[in-house]
Amino acid sequence: MPLVEHLRELRNRLAKGMLAITVVSVVVAFYSQDLMSFLSHPVPRCTEGLGESTGGSCAVIAYTDLLSPFTTTVKVCFMAGVVISSPVWLFQLWAFIAPGLHRHERKYTYWFVAAAVPLFMAGAWLAYTILPISMRVLLGITPDGSANILPMDKVLDFIVRMILIFGGAFELPLLLVMLNFAGVVTGRRMAGWWRGVVMGVFVFGAVATPTTDPFGMIALAGPIVVLYFIAVGIALLNDRRRQRADEAAELDDDEASPLDHRPEPIAGPERLTAAVPEQARQAEALPPGRYEGYDDVT
Repeated sequence: MPLVEHLRELRNRLAKGMLAITVVSVVVAFYSQDLMSFLSHPVPRCTEGLGESTGGSCAVIAYTDLLSPFTTTVKVCFMAGVVISSPVWLFQLWAFIAPGLHRHERKYTYWFVAAAVPLFMAGAWLAYTILPISMRVLLGITPDGSANILPMDKVLDFIVRMILIFGGAFELPLLLVMLNFAGVVTGRRMAGWWRGVVMGVFVFGAVATPTTDPFGMIALAGPIVVLYFIAVGIALLNDRRRQRADEAAELDDDEASPLDHRPEPIAGPERLTAAVPEQARQAEALPPGRYEGYDDVT
């Protein structure tokens, strides 16, 4: 198609995706209170009231200004609309990109998407599971006799950020597998990185998790390290499969391919035709077998 047709198709695809997000967000607005209660559930609430709060044992969730309830509800509904309607707008994005891909590229894309969704959901579930412990550790720093008043929008931003960090971190091993299937990095090289990768993952876990205890760091870094070694195993198997198909597949661009010094089998003798017309006429006059295969009578 010409460029104008591509732009028109992209506009239609984006319009369908935005329409799906809008419709789902409006539907979610009717259940916004339940959704906000679910997201704020990890926060330890003060059941006896703000005046009885003692240090970091609990917190009170509050709205700090007049528009805060409305803006927070709209933000939560829109976020839920983007997540729930993701199959629709992801399909529209795929439908726009797919015609430019080869058949094997589409096959790999199906496998990677099928693996990316469960990995992200596993990271999000892990983040939501350890959030109560993380919040108790953070609130525990509060001196005794003081009360914790947490703005609702700040609480939701913190929870969503933790879910995105954990879900995105679980996608890192899948990214390495994608690079290996694309031929960018080999499994042997990935295996050689294991010391730096383990160290970097634990440093990332310490920085990404806001808690000061090692539980959050280990909860994030441990599964990523396990997934990294699984990715290395998949990459090594893929390299072995690729090497069986092509012995020079793992060679660098500046590395010479191995030479095959084995002699090729020799074919049988070829029949020769007469070099000149006189010899051809003599061959026709001789009995069979006297001249065949030679360039003269002798």
